[in-house]
Amino acid sequence: MILFVTLLPIGFLVFTSFTNYNQRTLFTGAFDFVGLDQYAAVLADREFWLSLTRTIVFTAALVVGSVAIGAGMSHLMTRLPSGIRYLTTVVLILAWAMPNVASSIVWSWLFQPQYGVINWMLTQLGIFGDMTSKDWSSDPVLAWVCIWMLVVWQAVPFIALTLYAAETQVAVELKEAARLDGASEWRIYRVVVLPSIAPTILLVTMLSIIWDFNVFNQIWLISEGGPDGATSTLGVFTYTTAFSGNLQIGAGSAIAVASTVILAALSAVYIRHLVRSGEDL
Repeated sequence: MILFVTLLPIGFLVFTSFTNYNQRTLFTGAFDFVGLDQYAAVLADREFWLSLTRTIVFTAALVVGSVAIGAGMSHLMTRLPSGIRYLTTVVLILAWAMPNVASSIVWSWLFQPQYGVINWMLTQLGIFGDMTSKDWSSDPVLAWVCIWMLVVWQAVPFIALTLYAAETQVAVELKEAARLDGASEWRIYRVVVLPSIAPTILLVTMLSIIWDFNVFNQIWLISEGGPDGATSTLGVFTYTTAFSGNLQIGAGSAIAVASTVILAALSAVYIRHLVRSGEDL
């Protein structure tokens, strides 16, 4: 099953990246092997580098935001009464379980001009003036803010629950000893808790990088990479290259393979760190 649903599609992706597979191929089956020409064209394409830059910057913003908020939420949960903590856990799980396509569509409704709830609330506050007719997806900065909030909202539950599980395993004796020495709660968290849950933080950070680097649904459903390509990341650029215009599937495959190589390199760094940590232990 893994062979048919995973390995074969990946093999076909790599294969097409060395061809000029396009719309003509879909109708006639004819294509030519072009070797590394697709990769050379991709690396020479200015839009590829712009998309890569946007992807890296946006991924960093997403990872920092989701891990920071998730860590704060996990620490808060350790200090909540049991009833409220269980309720919070259920709410987080429900938010995490919601399909990202469905949540993205609902999110776009919240920010719609004229009838969007967010625009209405901001207008009622009066801080930004009349926001009723504001179209968030048509403004580059607001589009990024809207997508950032959506992805972080979806990512925080997993991070918060994972870090909460790790934080509950920190020895109570260490915290009590620090309190007896006069340490503040913030210092206890920074000196005692954070080093103890550092491996888990590294794990969720690495997973967040992989997930956020590949964000597509949320961007496409909110802004479709617009306005004027301002929110076009590698995922969006790959999709529009492969399935827009003349269906340059070979070029899109080359972009996808390049993205996979970048993520593989990041994963290799994480695995290398794990191996070194094991050797130190």
